[in-house]
Amino acid sequence: MPWSSNKFRAVAALLLLSVLWGYNWVVMKNALVDAGPFQFGALRNLLGALCLLGLILVLRRPIRPKEIPTLIVLGLLQTSGFTGLIIWALVEGGAGKTAVLTYTMPFWVMIMAWPLLGEKIQGSQWLAALLSVMGILFILDPLHLGTDLFSMVLAVLAGISWALAVMLAKKLHQRTPELDLLSLTAWQMLFGSLPIVVAAFIVPAPPIDWTPYFIGAVIYNAVFCNALAWLLWLYALQRLEAGVASMVTLLAPVIGVLAAWWELQEQPSHGELWGILFILASLVIISIRGMRQHQKIDPAMAQE
Repeated sequence: MPWSSNKFRAVAALLLLSVLWGYNWVVMKNALVDAGPFQFGALRNLLGALCLLGLILVLRRPIRPKEIPTLIVLGLLQTSGFTGLIIWALVEGGAGKTAVLTYTMPFWVMIMAWPLLGEKIQGSQWLAALLSVMGILFILDPLHLGTDLFSMVLAVLAGISWALAVMLAKKLHQRTPELDLLSLTAWQMLFGSLPIVVAAFIVPAPPIDWTPYFIGAVIYNAVFCNALAWLLWLYALQRLEAGVASMVTLLAPVIGVLAAWWELQEQPSHGELWGILFILASLVIISIRGMRQHQKIDPAMAQE
């Protein structure tokens, strides 16, 4: 059946979200010229959390935190670990490869779901796993280890930290399905930003150079890539299947690679291009499988 106008608006929201998140890899890379990684990370996440809490008040959503111990652990994985690692990776290496390797998160979720959730890898998931491994190997190029190997390892670890956060969030949702997603996101970001704030004061770094670009980068991250982006995500999830939403957001790493190529002159090698294609193909397979499973579970929603 044809899609309703609501679904088209939801896809448009996801396209805007993908542009915001995709181009942000270049913005973050450029911002690190004017500040240390922990300084920028602290500003990005703390202000982002405050923006989300303000958004909750404006939308009159539940703001009181629940499941605080779990939210703290989630914040350490999702914000301290994931965000800290990607910013560190951007200091050491390129924005494009960092974006793609970080987005291997669905692959790591698929691997971890077997021992942690009892969800065995089946059918097309084996092909997705093979493509992801091939893609990672092509990008890392273990036979010709370059100077940015450390950056790429950090990006992979960021994807793993993100995947662990997803697993924890899944278990939290199973235990307390009534927990508000926006409130959960805001509080885990606030809790997770605190270790980065502490690191910003402890780790030596030159004073922040408050250039117009840096101020704009902080605003872009806090307001647009956090508060607005999560609002767009929640809007889309209410109107689209999770698999469709995940498929559209795969544009983000593609935009990250292209933006880094155009603006930062980070031209991928032939091997890296193959690796990027393998990883994107793997993520497409994972998204399609998730979409089909959702349709089997909820056929009424699939026919809207």
